[in-house]
Parts: sequence; structure tokens; C-alpha cells
Amino acid sequence: MVTLRRDTAHPATRIRQRSPLTPPYPAPLPPVEPPPPAPTLHAVPNPRTGPAAHAPGAFVVAPVERGAHLAYLAAHGDAGFLQYPSWADVKDGWHGESLGWFDVGGRQVGAALVLYRRVPQLPLSFAYLPEGPVIDWADHDLGRWLDPLLEHLKRAGVFTVRMGPAPEHRRWYGATVKAAVKAGRTHLDQVIPDEIDPVGATLADRLHALGWRPGSGDGREDAQPRHVFHLPLHGRTLDEIRAGMNQEWRRGIVKADKSGVQLGIGTEADLPEFFDLLRETEARNGFRLGRTLGYYQRQYRVLNDEEPGRMKLYLARHEGRLLAAHTLVSAGRRAWYQTGASADRGRGVRPSHALQWRIIRDSYARGVPVHDMRGVSPVIDPDDRRFGVLRWKLGTGGHVVENLGEWVYPLNRPLHRAFQIYLARGR
Repeated sequence: MVTLRRDTAHPATRIRQRSPLTPPYPAPLPPVEPPPPAPTLHAVPNPRTGPAAHAPGAFVVAPVERGAHLAYLAAHGDAGFLQYPSWADVKDGWHGESLGWFDVGGRQVGAALVLYRRVPQLPLSFAYLPEGPVIDWADHDLGRWLDPLLEHLKRAGVFTVRMGPAPEHRRWYGATVKAAVKAGRTHLDQVIPDEIDPVGATLADRLHALGWRPGSGDGREDAQPRHVFHLPLHGRTLDEIRAGMNQEWRRGIVKADKSGVQLGIGTEADLPEFFDLLRETEARNGFRLGRTLGYYQRQYRVLNDEEPGRMKLYLARHEGRLLAAHTLVSAGRRAWYQTGASADRGRGVRPSHALQWRIIRDSYARGVPVHDMRGVSPVIDPDDRRFGVLRWKLGTGGHVVENLGEWVYPLNRPLHRAFQIYLARGR
């Protein structure tokens, strides 16, 4: 894949091509052979080397067994954890279905976890594909992927579909964001990106042409974050990664070590203590995630039942007291820092800096190419409370990535409009 980068000599007007081997992004990983096709179709073994091997023509979308779904994702390790079958078991009030895309030879060439939420007292459902489906988004004929999906969902009684395409769109380096803050910018939309992904740049137009529409213009209605924060690990030593952090981070890591902060990995039994710390964090920072202790307990059990170690709880203690706790989810070749909590007391010994550095080192040891620190706000006004999370993450030396947000396709327009009115009244 070729990405586009802003020409720093003429930042307002020029974009030029760059090699994907150029920092800060890692070199592409070698292709992985796919698993045998799902037994539910009469497939013939035929190894595939990449999207270019797709035969022309429409695909067939059909349910696949959980094992076949997991095997496909294991062979395509860049899929997000929200597309793994276990996520359906995490979401209370939803039920999931594993789908596969098959070519004319019976080979599985795509996969998706679809979450269904039933309309009370009606044989109708809302369908949601979080950060999915896992398909070849670079294919110029997206209709052969999405049309059979819509046909399947319509037969299942779905009136509205929402999905989150995986391709990235724009990237801003940390130095660019910091310069924009100093210049008085207040939102990332006011800042020229350093890189534009060509697939993401054209995908919106192709989705529009197929009848899909953005869930919202600013991403506020999206269930998953539109802006996330990435710290590249591949092709760098740990010393280089640490040297790329700002002084606050480097000093914080040293401070925690000298102060005797103890770092470790907890168990399910530690989740109540983590949750108490999370409520303390929410009260201090003025936000509510709206999740219960039961949610985190269910998530921990379900994800680790699917694969041991998929969800880990990292703990930082000082003088016997829990000062910080972070959750990490790993799947395939990726890892995500999901939720962080810290105490009001003991912040001077920098437990969160040390804990995050431990997570980064563990991900690095696993060969994870990018440490995904999940969502940030596009607001870059230092006087706005929402900027605080981004400011903290910028200290790692990473960059902000914007995806395309979530897209909606109404299969039954009257019901879709009524559903939108219902949601608006609830906000």
C-alpha cells in the first residue's frame, strides 16, 4: 500500500507519495496463508496470497461456525478484537452471527461478526458490525462484498445496518499536533494531516455511491472512536521508543522505579478493585463510561475463554495500595490499551507512566507492530477538558489516526426514520 504524505516544504498545497517503509509506520508484515475453507460450503483447498487473488464476480455470504470464523481471523491477524466471536458474548442484550464471504471456488475471502439487537415485540432487528467487516476494502468493486451482506441481513429481518470500515483515513504526527496547539488551533479538522491513506481517501465516495451514509458528520453518534492514538513499535528498539517519549514520560518512568512502584498482572479477582479505581477516575475527570463491574467481569471471562491472555489487567501498587490499573486486549498481531484508571492519591510517583511502559514492553516482546492506545478527542484546545487524554498520549511520541467513522444503510426507510427519532429523543 502506498500512503500519501504532506510535503513539509509546502504544507498547505502539496501531497506526495511515500514508501510504506518510511517511519513512523512499520513495514508491512509478510502475508499469511489462510485456513482451510469453512466446511459449510463445498470449498476446495486453494491457498490465497492476498486480495489480488480474488476472482472477478460476486461473492456469497453465508453463516460460518465459530471455529471457522476464528481460524480465518487467526490467518488475517490485523482484524480488530471487536470482530472476534467472543465480543457478541460480551454485549448484553445483543446476539451475534459469524458470517463468511466465499468466492466461486468456495474459498473463504472475508469474515464478519454481526451483532443483532431485536426490536421489542417485532420480528425486526438492528444490525451492527463494529470495526468490520473483515474484507478487502481496497477492491474498487465494493458492491460485490456489501450487496450480498445486505441481502443476507434483509432476509434476517434487519431494518438498519451500521458498520465501521477498517481503513484509516488521515494521520497527524505528534509534532504536528503540538505545533497546532501552540498556533491556537482548537480542532484537528483545522490542521493539515501529515499522511492520507489512499484507500481511506476514496472509500467514502464509493460507499456513498452504494447508498451508505455516515452515521454522523462529527462521529458523536459512533459507538467506536473515530480518532485513535498509535505508537509504532515495529522497526525500533525499546531504547529508541523510550527516547521518543517526552521528558514528562521518561522522568515519570524513572520516578516510579525509584519510588518502588510495583507492577504486575492481576486476575479476575482484582476486577472489583480496578472498578472502584475507575469510578474514582470518572469522578475526577468528569465523565462516565456507563459500564458496570459485571460488564468487566463478563468481558474478562469471555475473552480469556476464547483465548487465554486475550484480556489482561495490569496493576501498579505502591506501599500496598493500588494506584493505577490498565486493561489490555490482544488479538492476532494487534493489541489495544482499552481502559485506564488511577487513584487521586500517589500520583506523584507516576504509576500510570510506569504501567503503560510495562504494557508497551510486553507488546513489543510479542512482536506487536503498533501499540494502539484507542480513542482520543479531536479537540486540541488546552482549555478544554477533553484535550487532557490526548495530551497524555502525545507524550509517548505516537500520532493520531482518524478512520472513516461508522456508516449506515437503511433497509427499511420508514422504520429507520422512526428509529432515528427514537434515538434523538433519548439523547
